[in-house]
Amino acid sequence: MTTYKYAGFWRRFIAYMIDGSIISVIFIVLAFIAGVAFVKGTISGGGALISDFENPEKMASLALWFWVASSLINIAYFTYFYGATGRTPGKMLLGLQVVSTEGKPISFGVAFLRSVGYMVSSFVFCLGFIWIGFDKKKQGWHDKIAGTVVIIRNPEIQSEGLSIPDSPSPRAQPEKQETPDN
Repeated sequence: MTTYKYAGFWRRFIAYMIDGSIISVIFIVLAFIAGVAFVKGTISGGGALISDFENPEKMASLALWFWVASSLINIAYFTYFYGATGRTPGKMLLGLQVVSTEGKPISFGVAFLRSVGYMVSSFVFCLGFIWIGFDKKKQGWHDKIAGTVVIIRNPEIQSEGLSIPDSPSPRAQPEKQETPDN
């Protein structure tokens, strides 16, 4: 049985910052495309572009759309990577992986639940993320909601951590015994 150490707050924070940078680039590209479409639409429609930016209702609506788009991009990004491999690019760079509390890979449904759980963890001054630093299994609120833990994929021999049974090798399989035909 191999024992994997739980990933701590700072290592996970750095992985999250790497992922946040990637998501920011994606969001900026999409926002630029949307901005160009907005300006072109305003110019072709004969509307005054400056008056649109001075209108609080239009700006509030625009801010709401940016928040919704940002939330959807975040949820899609984390759901895809956690569901497919259990690892985002940031977690891959730092040798981390998200698994169930039993040590099994997570499904896309659990990955989605964990991604939505990020919103819960960010409420109230990000206490759900800070919780990682004080929890025995280094679980944030989003981990507790989804029943997941983050492990360091480099196995270490120690007493605390998640033990995952090694998958049997083909040589370790018991051989079939042939019965003589009567």
